[in-house]
Amino acid sequence: MNTTWAPAEQPDSFAFDDESEAEIVNVLKKYPEERKTSAVMPLLYIAQRQMGRVTGSAWIPLVAMDDIASRLEMAPIRVYEVASFYTMFNTKPIGRYHLQVCTTTPCWLRGSDAVTEACRKATGIHHFGETSADGVFTLTEVECLGACANAPILQVDDDYYEDMDGPRTEALIADLRAGRKPEAGPTINRMCSAPEGGRKTLLETSASSPDQK
Repeated sequence: MNTTWAPAEQPDSFAFDDESEAEIVNVLKKYPEERKTSAVMPLLYIAQRQMGRVTGSAWIPLVAMDDIASRLEMAPIRVYEVASFYTMFNTKPIGRYHLQVCTTTPCWLRGSDAVTEACRKATGIHHFGETSADGVFTLTEVECLGACANAPILQVDDDYYEDMDGPRTEALIADLRAGRKPEAGPTINRMCSAPEGGRKTLLETSASSPDQK
């Protein structure tokens, strides 16, 4: 098959393992039999996670897409269309850790350029879409990740690392290279999307209201 979005070298076979099969059973319960093609995205994601778990590279080979097409009784091309459209699906092998840098306006204004440069410096990657020479990291440019209040965002696999800068990015990559995965979320002194340093309003406790009769 001649595709520009999938590599020429593909595995000869693919089979969902027991863990994935259990997930698939639960996914298919959510859809009526006549609408089971709607499960294509969850099944693609399950296949991608299995490849990451088993091979260390979270991507979806064509044989896995064909398996999904057969299970859902849909044309393989329809599965290919979904897998090649959404950036959440990797149709080519990637590194052990997938570094996804948001560069849209909120993250850019808050310093995504510094995050990008730190990723390049720490991994040796020169351009988006490349994998490091040691096969550990793949660097991808992504659109808005929907966490603008905590910009800039660096997504690693499925986790968001928020309020990033150059030094914190380099430290994170050093931890990943050493086999440590720090807790995801804000990397500064804040809880979730609350202001840095704690609450800024409603600092005083109001007096109790008199009982109402």
